[in-house]
Amino acid sequence: MNVHWIKVLVAAVFEVFWVIGLAHSNDFWSWTGTIIAIIVSNYLLITAAQTLPAGTVYAVFVGLGTAGAVISEILFFGEPFKLAKILLILLLLVGVIGLKLVTDQDEQKGVEN
Repeated sequence: MNVHWIKVLVAAVFEVFWVIGLAHSNDFWSWTGTIIAIIVSNYLLITAAQTLPAGTVYAVFVGLGTAGAVISEILFFGEPFKLAKILLILLLLVGVIGLKLVTDQDEQKGVEN
């Protein structure tokens, strides 16, 4: 795995933080952390997409972020556990991993102005 895919993974972790922050922030500091997470997440996503295929990068980012947000809500915020929800998250992750595996590994040069 190269540095650009690591950026996508870190961006997805920050996405989980800001999604949770949007739902649960209630004071200045939690909103500040949420805004910082949004900025970091989008910066990492944009820099990774300048080199990697943008469609695949976005699909992996959104899939991992969605899975992380749903699992975090179950583990930390009392969302009810449903087997069907977990199975669908696993299916989503299989699709994301499959998409990454079938994408050409050659880095692409970003659009130059």
